[in-house]
Amino acid sequence: MKSEKKRGSARAVMILGTHSSAGKSVMASAFCRILARKGIRVAPFKAQNMSNNAGVTPEGGEMGRAQIVQAEAARVTPHTDMNPVLLKPEGDRRSQIILNGKAFGHIDAVNWLDLKAMLWDEVRAAYDRLAARFDVVVMEGAGSPAEINLKSGDIVNLRMAKHADAPCLLVGDIDRGGVFAALAGTMHLLDPDEREMIRGFIINRFRGDPNLLGDGPKMLEERAFDVPVLGVVPFLHDLWVADEDAVCLERVGDGSRVPAGEFDVDIAILYLSRISNLDEFDALAAEPGVRVRFVRWPNEVGEPNALIIPGTKATLADLAWLKRQGLDQAILRAAALGSEVVGVCGGYQILGNRLFDPDNVEGGGDAHGLGLLPVETTFEPDKRTDRVLVDVGGERLSGYEIHTGRTDVEGGAGWGCVLERNGKLATGTAGACNSDGNVWGTYLHDVFANDGFRHAWLRKLGWKGSGESMTALRDKAFEELADAVEEALDWDRVEAIVGL
Repeated sequence: MKSEKKRGSARAVMILGTHSSAGKSVMASAFCRILARKGIRVAPFKAQNMSNNAGVTPEGGEMGRAQIVQAEAARVTPHTDMNPVLLKPEGDRRSQIILNGKAFGHIDAVNWLDLKAMLWDEVRAAYDRLAARFDVVVMEGAGSPAEINLKSGDIVNLRMAKHADAPCLLVGDIDRGGVFAALAGTMHLLDPDEREMIRGFIINRFRGDPNLLGDGPKMLEERAFDVPVLGVVPFLHDLWVADEDAVCLERVGDGSRVPAGEFDVDIAILYLSRISNLDEFDALAAEPGVRVRFVRWPNEVGEPNALIIPGTKATLADLAWLKRQGLDQAILRAAALGSEVVGVCGGYQILGNRLFDPDNVEGGGDAHGLGLLPVETTFEPDKRTDRVLVDVGGERLSGYEIHTGRTDVEGGAGWGCVLERNGKLATGTAGACNSDGNVWGTYLHDVFANDGFRHAWLRKLGWKGSGESMTALRDKAFEELADAVEEALDWDRVEAIVGL
């Protein structure tokens, strides 16, 4: 099965999982940091990602946040070659395609397989470009490689590993239970030539002493075609390394890491039905004395210091959803009581007076917003994906924009001034605010990742903390993750499998 390594091409390893959320993304981040700190030029790669958690590269291309995080772990600049295909779900049967960083139409359950041949050419080309620039590529699969109903159209798992001549490591999540069955069952569903590509198992998220597993790993090896268990990775608590999607909810839950009664600031975030870019609120949840909680129902809102309406892949649909939930009245009540109400991207649009969709970008029609900001939004077919530098009260904030709406702001209500887009001089407003100053919205994602702004905003809400650097916190998290994974695995054996 093993073919000769292409000249001028990187070595590769693929991280597969027994199922979605087995820990592939975080494990890939760990591998990227371990190799980077050994002086190896390493890059992440995922051929096809399905997530509404996206970011923007310095060139203005859109890609999955998981691969941006992995690039940070590898200490390299993110590039769309690391995630050439991103599918952003818009409903149960429809997704937007982002191809090489740009919007490329939509797919549904009917036409998806017809596009696979073209996309296969694109992901191979992206991988080859990436492999020519690095020594090692840490590849991530999607879902499970043993989805027998999907294997014929695979462009992200074992077919991609074959193209890259990448040995594969299979991750199973023991915290969910049934890890031995999941690992062995995956192997039994693979074809013989595919089994040869799986060179080791990783048991992930174990709570307690690994010795409690007894002879389980050895018995698994005997029943799963002699594939060895390379190690047992412990369950890592409060690790601020973003996963592919919905990680904030796993980490913060309904009450965050701050015990009840031990916080200065209480922040409620609406868990919209099509919520996107959850991890941008990690910066808030990571601060000592700040409680971040996600709410779905009006009675959960209460009287927080701040209420945030986050981004969404479908603004009009989520506006209708929150009205059906009665959350619109809860938001209006919070604003009237003096809570700070913030809208980011789609949340910014929702806070306005009217939303118009003349070109059927979000299904057509128009709707009344919450009327808390003097703005109107018109959806347009062209999508904006920019790295942006803005000035807010004399402080420069960096972030990114991903949206299709054009929002017109009434005179005097602007929030922030745009200084640069993708490194070029630009003008315009970055958002809007109300006359009382307690309601504001912006298209700027990652606004709270700016340390000075975040700390000043939290202090305005009553926070008494000293503040942390998000960059330093993330780097510390990468180091802690790498330490834990390298110690848990037989790393010499991993390097031998990769061919280092």
